Amino acid sequence: MDLPVAPPAFDGATGVRHRRRADLGVDIGAGCGLVFLELIALAVIFGLWFLSGFNLDPGRSVPPDSLWNYLAAVGGVGVVAVVAAVAAARAGALVTVVGQTVMAALICVVLFGGAALQSHQDQRCRDLPSAAGCEGSGRGGVPLT
Repeated sequence: MDLPVAPPAFDGATGVRHRRRADLGVDIGAGCGLVFLELIALAVIFGLWFLSGFNLDPGRSVPPDSLWNYLAAVGGVGVVAVVAAVAAARAGALVTVVGQTVMAALICVVLFGGAALQSHQDQRCRDLPSAAGCEGSGRGGVPLT
């Protein structure tokens, strides 16, 4: 026996306008978690850079390491932020996309600022090798032995 079948009145699950979005709670949790982990990674990287020039001996000054290697690590964190933003965009997690985009922009500012600072320091050490903070400089411009 064949029964008449009516066409569906409206099916919001199909069509061009259908957008699949991630659950808002999961989206906020993932976004906040990623930002927290990236900030911890940045704090560890710059903390290690700060500790490279830390010395408890008052008779000796130790210049910190060059920032270039640490900036490469910061760039790696930036790449992770961009990849996370792209993955979140594909999943429809709008809050995570915004958070990771802001973190990527912040990391770009840190990278360019750090590169400018280290370039200035390198140029100063080339022009005046006995300047404070340069390798081989000590108190009064006397090289450390």
